Amino acid sequence: MSNGPLIPYSTTIHVKDTCLCLHAQRAARALARRFDTALKPAGLTNQQFSLMMALNRPEPPPMGPVARLLAMDRTTLTAALKPLSARGWVSIEPDPKDRRGRRLRLTLEGMEALSSAVPIWRDVHAAIEAGMQSDAGILRQALIEVSL
Repeated sequence: MSNGPLIPYSTTIHVKDTCLCLHAQRAARALARRFDTALKPAGLTNQQFSLMMALNRPEPPPMGPVARLLAMDRTTLTAALKPLSARGWVSIEPDPKDRRGRRLRLTLEGMEALSSAVPIWRDVHAAIEAGMQSDAGILRQALIEVSL
């Protein structure tokens, strides 16, 4: 039995340099930290901001489409909604068309909180795009393709 690795170190370097998943995870974590820091004065995390934006619709959406948009399962979405509901920013209501289903509504207080966060998001987002050497539109389109 050999004491050396079964996989050559060159494979490790190749994966580090080329793995789309690794680079997407690193980018997602870096972006999340940046937006979390920026949105903190508005009392939101980046995940909460995205969730509340997903609820900013003319009609309260059902849970399923919101979970799909955010690439979450319903259990994760339910957990993410709890602090927003506790703050009075989101209400979870019975679906009038299907009493077993739930609709998610931003409350007036939630809309006000989200409104205070949008200018922060715009500024940070613009700064990130301005600091990129690559085309942000191409990156966005590639990420959309991968997430389908």
